[in-house]
Amino acid sequence: MMENVITIGKNKITTEDYLAPGHRACLGCGEELAVRLVAKALGKDIIIVNATGCTEIVSSPFPYTSWRVPWIHTLFENTSAVASGIESGINALKRKGRYHSNTKVVAMGGDGATADIGIQALSGALERRHNFIYFCFDNEAYMNTGIQRSSATPFGASTTTSPAGSASIGQTTWKKNMPAIAAAHDISYVATASPSYPFDLITKVNKAKEIDGPAYIHVLAVCPTGWRAPMDSAIELGRLAVTTGVFPLYEIEDGKYTLNVNTAQLRPVEEYLKLQGRFRHLSPENISFIQERVKAEYNKIREKTIKNL
Repeated sequence: MMENVITIGKNKITTEDYLAPGHRACLGCGEELAVRLVAKALGKDIIIVNATGCTEIVSSPFPYTSWRVPWIHTLFENTSAVASGIESGINALKRKGRYHSNTKVVAMGGDGATADIGIQALSGALERRHNFIYFCFDNEAYMNTGIQRSSATPFGASTTTSPAGSASIGQTTWKKNMPAIAAAHDISYVATASPSYPFDLITKVNKAKEIDGPAYIHVLAVCPTGWRAPMDSAIELGRLAVTTGVFPLYEIEDGKYTLNVNTAQLRPVEEYLKLQGRFRHLSPENISFIQERVKAEYNKIREKTIKNL
């Protein structure tokens, strides 16, 4: 099958969909929008290794599949290990003259499969410099099993295992900084992205494809169901996450930081929090506390960007 390709700015993208419509994602799912865009940007010459999680569940209920490219389901903990094995197998076949395609190996996992259960295998794969792209689709909790907290759940969020109440604010720790952890492995390319900024996302996927070695992209995947938000709010919430500084969009290329959406005056974080039921219990003091943390973390990224100018 020949791909129909169109050019958008500096990017070429196929008109084909490699994640077929008809999957079983929740209405308004930001993750599946992100996965669809990523798959389009990657093209057909890929092998996807997908951890247990929302995308795996909704796209592959036996005996059906929504995938139009080679795809394998793995466990939470071994996604990067399986991707490493596939990449090594391709290299072995190339050395024997039995494989001639430039297939890109792609690993996908949620925040639980990335920041928690799968972090050991991911760290090992990055350290060994396997030639693959890892995408974390971060919806900030274990959504497909009942909205349990993960280490990527933001401070103050109420989940089924960190419920807000008279004795607790909800989640009591700050979100784990997975892009910084990936960057600490001194790999060539790390980025954050959001489907609310689709051309930025596509540009970053295209950059990652060209890396000869590991690349890591952390994608904010708004979950209206788990975030207790309206079903049509994924794009708005994704944009607010960026413009409030909650989820800055940046790249780390060979250690150099670039802030892709540099907001001189951040919007109040309350504009983002108030649209989500998981934060409805927060007091003005709680919100002020979160605001100061967001500003401080955003300024750290901005300062690293300025140093690279």
